[in-house]
Amino acid sequence: MTAIAIAPEELCATVAQVLGKLARSVTVRLGEVTAEVAAADYHQAMQKLRDSAGCQFEQLTDLCGVDYSTYREVGREGPRYAVVVHLLSVSLNQRLRVRVFCTDDDFPVLPSVTDIWSGANWFEREAFDLFGIVFEGHNDLRRILTDYGFIGHPFRKDFPLSGHVEMTYDEQQRRVVYQPVTIEPREITPRIIREDNYGGLH
Repeated sequence: MTAIAIAPEELCATVAQVLGKLARSVTVRLGEVTAEVAAADYHQAMQKLRDSAGCQFEQLTDLCGVDYSTYREVGREGPRYAVVVHLLSVSLNQRLRVRVFCTDDDFPVLPSVTDIWSGANWFEREAFDLFGIVFEGHNDLRRILTDYGFIGHPFRKDFPLSGHVEMTYDEQQRRVVYQPVTIEPREITPRIIREDNYGGLH
């Protein structure tokens, strides 16, 4: 029998009480609860969220990296990289988002939570591959989407859209070879149609 979900405000209060000083903030926005924790407290906080009564988040359903560097143009200050985790309590029928910022932009590092939720394994590898976020304690942190010889992290906002190298098959060498990108970088601006009667609309 599925438990009746509690109100977001009630969950917010429970999470704030469980985390105590480990939480920088616990907020409700658009009916969803978000807890923000410091990198130093991240692993301990996640353990509490799984094990504490009133939380019981048995499942990690998603973990992803975020590059906030371009947010600074609209006034955001602080660290560049964050990890956002979505947790699910099947037994209590509730969900929680947790956000944690890496303290060092040049070498973003966080503790792995694979010892708490084994399902974090591939998610952390993806965040490492695409954003360059290192998860200490992960027992197999290697690329998962890009090639083994890939240079850089393609979801970082400063990574060029065309990449750094391109891959082709060389008939003479009978193997795949890498060479510098031959595509000229350019900015693509979408065409905006402003005709008054476009598509029969008036």
